[in-house]
Amino acid sequence: MDVIKEKLKLLPENPGVYIMLDEYKNIIYVGKARILKNRVRQYFHNSPKPEKVMKMVENIRDFNYIITNSEIDALALENNLIKKYKPKYNILLKDDKTYPYIKVDMREDFPNFYITRKISKDGCRYFGPFMGGISCKDILDTVQLAFSVRLCHTKITGNKRECLNYHICRCPAPCAGKIDKNGYLQRVKSALNFLDGNYKDAEAMLKDKMVSAAQNENFELALDYKNKLEMLSKLEAKRITSINRYIDADIIAYATNNLYSAVNVLVTRKGIMQGGSSFALDEAHMSDGEALTSFITQYYQNHEAPSEIICEEFCEKELLQNYFKERFQKSVEITLAKQGDKFRLLKMAKQNAEEYLEKSVDKIKHKDDMTVNACKHLQVQLSLKCYPRRMECYDISNISGVDKVGSMVVFIDGEADRNSYRRFRIKTVEGANDFASLQEVLTRRLSKLGTVEEEKFPKPDLIIVDGGKGQLSAVKNIFDEMNISGIELVSLAKREEEVFTLYSEGSIKIPHRDYSLKMLQRIRDEAHRFAITYFRNIHSKRNLQSVLTEIDGIGKARRMALLEKFGTLERIMDASVEDIAAVNGISKTIAQNIKSYLQENL
Repeated sequence: MDVIKEKLKLLPENPGVYIMLDEYKNIIYVGKARILKNRVRQYFHNSPKPEKVMKMVENIRDFNYIITNSEIDALALENNLIKKYKPKYNILLKDDKTYPYIKVDMREDFPNFYITRKISKDGCRYFGPFMGGISCKDILDTVQLAFSVRLCHTKITGNKRECLNYHICRCPAPCAGKIDKNGYLQRVKSALNFLDGNYKDAEAMLKDKMVSAAQNENFELALDYKNKLEMLSKLEAKRITSINRYIDADIIAYATNNLYSAVNVLVTRKGIMQGGSSFALDEAHMSDGEALTSFITQYYQNHEAPSEIICEEFCEKELLQNYFKERFQKSVEITLAKQGDKFRLLKMAKQNAEEYLEKSVDKIKHKDDMTVNACKHLQVQLSLKCYPRRMECYDISNISGVDKVGSMVVFIDGEADRNSYRRFRIKTVEGANDFASLQEVLTRRLSKLGTVEEEKFPKPDLIIVDGGKGQLSAVKNIFDEMNISGIELVSLAKREEEVFTLYSEGSIKIPHRDYSLKMLQRIRDEAHRFAITYFRNIHSKRNLQSVLTEIDGIGKARRMALLEKFGTLERIMDASVEDIAAVNGISKTIAQNIKSYLQENL
């Protein structure tokens, strides 16, 4: 603590980011500050603090800081450091999912409509997100049924043969020159109007088409139109009549019990309630405003920001508005609703957040038992010298020494960090020698330590290998040869679930119901799954390549093009002749030959 006291005296009055470290130099918290000197000192004063903050402060043994030009820069840097280091006491939205949007590229002469989950600043039109029971696929299908626009990515040349969608009146076949640019753009304009929330024209068109199909005794098509009309009725029912029908707003409410927190996000687009999502948070922020700001900056890394966000009054309004303007070049109005319709929407979100928090507390506690507490218990059970925050597990997969691969999975504080997973193709080992293969993988992995690549491949606290004493000894030899220190090493034998360490002669048997053993099993099974998946992918590609060499007219260039497009034998067998013919260098005749050969011989 003497080090901390001296550092507190030297803190500057600039904006910046502060980084809290535990006794093992692990980053446990990252925060931003308008004035570093004032904010960091608050943690070490005797003033009352939230319970979660008190728990975090107990673990602080040192801190660092980075000065920035402004508080907005500090907010952006905080967000980047949280994503990079995944600190234990910060909000982490790693399980957050992105919602589907409908994308239309109006820069094209014949725009197509398709589903995407990625929002880019590319000049395209995006509609959504679609959530809460509204199927993006159904909306897209309705667009095609009502307005006959194309959903494919076919390059428009005007000399292709029209596909089935043209014959069933779902596409005007611009690729075959059946419609000119102006005529097609009229259809696109009507479709965009529908996606903007104006359903009357689409409803009228679908009714006319339904009646016409029924009169022509095409009852299957008529039923399709009827189903789409029912979906439009459901969409209309979601419209919030008390607010401006063209409002685009996310309503974000925060609830806390001072130990755990929850956030509810309700989404309205064009005055329609699209749905909502709730998030359980486990953080150590000094104030509710800071927690909400941290959530919002992370949430909108994966979601398109609306023109308006409706929040509670403790939200850091000006900071967030400036952040969106500088980082996303978008003006987002932060509304602190206190009365009226927007306040009623905020109250609804608040009730959702409070209910979710009440139901989630036991789940959060159970998650802590399965992750962080399991890591602490594992340290005691195995007599490890440090808390195993970053754990890496390795496995080898092959069949009779063919297509040998290795996997590395990473768990941080007991949770999978899938972005850090790595795969290895075994290059130097002949035959089925798992020990030698494991040594090659570990040699390649550990060679990153002490180099510029250690930034991407941080030093693990614990390495786990799948196997018994033999595998442990094989990896220990690599540790000795490379003079590796400061990394714990254990192996987990599958039959009896015994753990072997470097500190004991025999195995250690952790009780089967113990969360620390269950965590080890999760890591081992994940490494095995990841290795098997990679092996099957490589093996399938090799099989595909060998099969393609037997087909007349398929040389090296065409084999590589097919491999790049389909990847596996199963996928090319499931593909249509048209899909195969779309590959560069493959004519329809060759595609038919490929299809025929596979059907006859496999």
